[in-house]
Amino acid sequence: MENVAATNSSISKLKSSYNFGKSFLGLDKCNVCVGTSACKKFFKEEIRFENWLAPHLRLPPADLQSFAGNHSDDGDSWRPVVISRLSSKSQHDLADKRICRTFTKKKSCSIEGILRKTERFQKWMNAKRLTPDLVQGLPVQFLRCPSQRLLDRIIRRYTEVFDAGSVYMTHFTDRDKLRLLYTLSVNAHPIILQIFPGAEGWPFPKYLGSCGRLYVSTSTHPLISYNNSAPEIAADLVYQLLQTIQHLSNNDLKYFFYFTHIDGDTFGTFSDGRLFIRDTSNLGIIDLQLEKTGRDRNTEEPDIFSCLSSDCPPVLSSCSNITEKQTLVLVCKNLLPYLISGKFPRSTQGEIDKVLGICSENLTTDQEARKISEKLMNILKPWRACDLRFAYRYPECKYS
Repeated sequence: MENVAATNSSISKLKSSYNFGKSFLGLDKCNVCVGTSACKKFFKEEIRFENWLAPHLRLPPADLQSFAGNHSDDGDSWRPVVISRLSSKSQHDLADKRICRTFTKKKSCSIEGILRKTERFQKWMNAKRLTPDLVQGLPVQFLRCPSQRLLDRIIRRYTEVFDAGSVYMTHFTDRDKLRLLYTLSVNAHPIILQIFPGAEGWPFPKYLGSCGRLYVSTSTHPLISYNNSAPEIAADLVYQLLQTIQHLSNNDLKYFFYFTHIDGDTFGTFSDGRLFIRDTSNLGIIDLQLEKTGRDRNTEEPDIFSCLSSDCPPVLSSCSNITEKQTLVLVCKNLLPYLISGKFPRSTQGEIDKVLGICSENLTTDQEARKISEKLMNILKPWRACDLRFAYRYPECKYS
């Protein structure tokens, strides 16, 4: 009995040694947060930070923007997840202080109370439907060229409310509206994961919920970790990458996705080798059903919601200047040289290097971009091996 008591005592001390609560999660700032759909899982330890599986149960450093974690539905089997902030803690803190100093001249204040009194949120409270004028001036690239069809999709598929499915916000409380507005003002990544789910074929990780200013999604390995990979792995990844870009430019829903910045962390893979987009903070969407002349937003005055993630005013691309070739050029400049340069026999490498030279510097039209993309895919296709390393298409590839 003494041994049992001693064990329980030591566990109790370990549990009390980590300070996991509202402040770390950002629940103390709700409803200026992402949501609360995953809070029960956090406090029941069905979502854990990676080092919680170790005996010391320490929290990760608070200054990180994303943390490795694990998720379980039954307490026995665990799968890796990523636990992320909308922006870094320092950026969140800076925005909170800016709000207080601007409106109260004090270092701390009720952030929610101030944002609720703003002209923009008063319009949101009175609105039955999310319309383009309600998101004008928000700094995220995702809303640079909003259409009513895209905004309706947000409301229908927003999973932080109990009764989704309608294009009208009649089932949204004021709290729900503030959380959605805040998320769209800082980083639309969790919203994109909700409205374009992987289960429908979109190349995004799965959204698993949020708690305070943290949200949870399925884990991916960044593409940068494959820079030294074998030729057959590099060929498969780049082939998938080019396929993904084509799908984003041309899909049945007539949404055109484009990037304004790409680096080694923008894309990643799941454990089965399938490629996904792991960071959508620089991803924009144009509704191709909308006439070209109606895509650009009106000139807008910045407000406090324009400045929650960056300095004001935001500098966003003009919708009329965005083309298909833009994303391919970014991929060719910032990713492909590290993935497929110097890995293949001389004849194949010569073909690849010639294509890279064209697509990173000399593309002039979207049609030319499509042709050069197809050419590179044809060069890489014979190098795609068919074995267990590529579980996402094995064993089907044996019979194709």
